[in-house]
Amino acid sequence: MEAFLTEQGLPALFVLSFLAATLLPLGSEWLLLVLLSRGEAPLLAVAVATCGNTLGAITTYLIGLYGGPLLAERVLRIDAAARQRAEARYARFGSWSLLLSWLPIIGDPLCLVGGLLRVPAGRFVLLVGSGKLLRYAALALLATPALTG
Repeated sequence: MEAFLTEQGLPALFVLSFLAATLLPLGSEWLLLVLLSRGEAPLLAVAVATCGNTLGAITTYLIGLYGGPLLAERVLRIDAAARQRAEARYARFGSWSLLLSWLPIIGDPLCLVGGLLRVPAGRFVLLVGSGKLLRYAALALLATPALTG
């Protein structure tokens, strides 16, 4: 599977980045690094990964926004008390916590909660997209000198 993804290049990076930003336990950073090591343009690769990952996060946000009550109560089995505790924690840091949506384990649930709590879409995209762009850009910057030197 790895060989297939690396052969597909940027389209595979987009799809993997998209899927990695949903509730699926995937990572896309490795593919970005492989593509950079093979000479892919860093700005283009970072843009593709950021777009895919941000669109995946938007999908998770929309699931929270439109499927919130069903998802929270029936699928995740979150009762009213647990939801109130989660809302209180989220209110503590507010929508600024969405800047951390790139983090493993907590990032995807943050996007879901953003939808559940009806964070305005523009704010959501700005914060999530910024966090994801910074993560991919930092990764590319750290990897590029190692690749050329």
